[in-house]
Amino acid sequence: MKPKATAPTVMPQMNPFSFRHLFIGLAMLAAAIFAVAMKPTQSAGNRPRIDLETMIPRAFGSWKAEQTIAPFLVPPELRASLDRIYDQTLARTYINASGESIMLSIAYGGDQSDSLQLHLPEGCYRGQGFAVGEKTEGFMNTALGDIPVARLIATKGQRNEPITYWIVIGRRVTAEGWGMKKAKLLYALKGQVPDGVLMRISSITPDVGRAYRLQRDFAEDLLAALPPVQRERLTGALGN
Repeated sequence: MKPKATAPTVMPQMNPFSFRHLFIGLAMLAAAIFAVAMKPTQSAGNRPRIDLETMIPRAFGSWKAEQTIAPFLVPPELRASLDRIYDQTLARTYINASGESIMLSIAYGGDQSDSLQLHLPEGCYRGQGFAVGEKTEGFMNTALGDIPVARLIATKGQRNEPITYWIVIGRRVTAEGWGMKKAKLLYALKGQVPDGVLMRISSITPDVGRAYRLQRDFAEDLLAALPPVQRERLTGALGN
């Protein structure tokens, strides 16, 4: 007798539409779990918050804060936005023994999570109607260490303002947006929320080379006047 033929097994087919929705659902679930796991839960290093007004001396080296010269002014609408981001800001104009002036601006934010982050100066200057030239990045060599900095020139009418700035996230110092994001991610992997400092030094002059040399001298004098613990808050752990 011939064996009885059996009908071929028919595998059920998944509706491509259902498969796509299943894949999307699993991806959303994985993203949600990752977000919860990565959510920072504590401040980085539990460091005390700083008081810029008392921390930054009004006189050091050959520099003295000048009360009669107004620093960079911020319009009310931009000021309201910055106040939501930063816990403290400090803006002063310093003059040296030769009559040369430097504008110092420091912004401090105790919470550098994804929802709050330092704003780079080029955006703030453009918001003020300045034309901002191409940014260059490099190192500012000081006797206390080499600081990664960004430099750019902002112009408005006859005003030519060379600018040097750097960013400190926790104990990591950087000069650009990707470095800031990378530092925040490294802290997030530890479940920590770092604080952040934006240091900006500028001067109004057509002599760009002289401006950057003067800004370096100013930064070196300022940092030398601070105790090591306070200096680290403004420069991070240089070399690490």
